[in-house]
Amino acid sequence: MSTDGLAPVIIKKVKKGGGDGHHGGAWKVAYADFVTAMMAFFMLMWLLNATTEKQRKGIADYFSPTIPVHRVSGGGDGIGGGDSVFTEETLAQNGTGGSIAAPSSEDAAAGATVGDAQGAAVEEGAVEEEEIQRLLEELSGNGGESLAMDNPLKHVLTKVTDEGLIVEIFDTPGEPLFQGNSAVPTDVLIEIAAIMQRVFALVENNLAINGHIRAHPVVLANSPVWELSSARASSMRELMEDTGFAPERTQRVSGFADRKLIALDPMSPRNNRLELILLRSNQQ
Repeated sequence: MSTDGLAPVIIKKVKKGGGDGHHGGAWKVAYADFVTAMMAFFMLMWLLNATTEKQRKGIADYFSPTIPVHRVSGGGDGIGGGDSVFTEETLAQNGTGGSIAAPSSEDAAAGATVGDAQGAAVEEGAVEEEEIQRLLEELSGNGGESLAMDNPLKHVLTKVTDEGLIVEIFDTPGEPLFQGNSAVPTDVLIEIAAIMQRVFALVENNLAINGHIRAHPVVLANSPVWELSSARASSMRELMEDTGFAPERTQRVSGFADRKLIALDPMSPRNNRLELILLRSNQQ
């Protein structure tokens, strides 16, 4: 034992626990995704509030194009690759067996095939789609989405269907298209007809006119819905022709009575409307 009177030095080693360890940056990625999703959500809410129905339709069409896309060939392009396994496609695409069902003399002399006809049809459809879009641009921003606008086109809504471009003209509160329960047009409908004639002159598509009216009380002994809807459609045809629309372009005039209501209240004046349909070439 030491006798020098000094206390011994004691060294104590303490081991620190590992804890939960390093978590990494996964939470940052999750947080960034959350912020991005919230930004997209608020942008969506802003767009819904700041755009018209016509503009929203254009945005939706941008993300769901209607341009037809078809496969050119199902065959391979390498060694041993062949044509499509579907015989009818092979013949049409190679031009070695298909022909137009009823070719004109010029087409027959030129040896036109089904493939040529398909290409021409696609090209014609693309041109027709461009013409429809041009008409929509003529009417965009002035339709029934903007009821505060003080012009006749606040009575107008447009939409594109498989049948063609539909221009819907409807009554607004305090401003009907016809006088009372008659087929006599008001000044606003006369002005709208002149506008439609100028716009429709930009294309050569044929026209169909549909008349719709609101429901009438069932207690009426003789409901005028069928006669009145047909008379109003005919009155619109006469207005279009009076402003210069070619009569031969009108394909049909129909009255649908109160069978295709669009307002929840069957007797709402909003159900009083006309539909001018510029028919696609395959619907004429």
